[in-house]
Amino acid sequence: MSAAGPPLGARPLGGGGAKRRFGGIPPGPVGRLLPAMLLLSGCAAPNLVDAPKIVQGQPVPSYQIHEECIALKPGERVEYRFESTEPVDFNIHYHEGNAVVMPLVRDQSREDAGIYSVSIAQDYCLMWEAGAAGATLDYRIRVRLPGP
Repeated sequence: MSAAGPPLGARPLGGGGAKRRFGGIPPGPVGRLLPAMLLLSGCAAPNLVDAPKIVQGQPVPSYQIHEECIALKPGERVEYRFESTEPVDFNIHYHEGNAVVMPLVRDQSREDAGIYSVSIAQDYCLMWEAGAAGATLDYRIRVRLPGP
């Protein structure tokens, strides 16, 4: 972290005693490969404008995360709803340099629903992080274009 600190609303991901760079990226070879692996994996932007993405029974093992990432533009909105068998930390975030900016955070929630309005173009990720018990998620995500 620089002397000036992270942008307002940013906080490091993850926890524990392992050394981590700001943003929760581990040092070493894994940390160097992780951004490329995320780009090539499930963080691809699905088309959620025509129909919502509905997922039922998504397992999130103990202290692990599950995320859905979407490229969004100003004026677009993300409708989301989730239910979890155990409390999870939920957020909507994006990356700005080495910082992770979290404009929406819900700690230890079993359910939440809402509409997030986008103000800047970014790849936004909806992320759930399980605690010791792990969790099973049901969720629905839909993108709404600007307009009525």
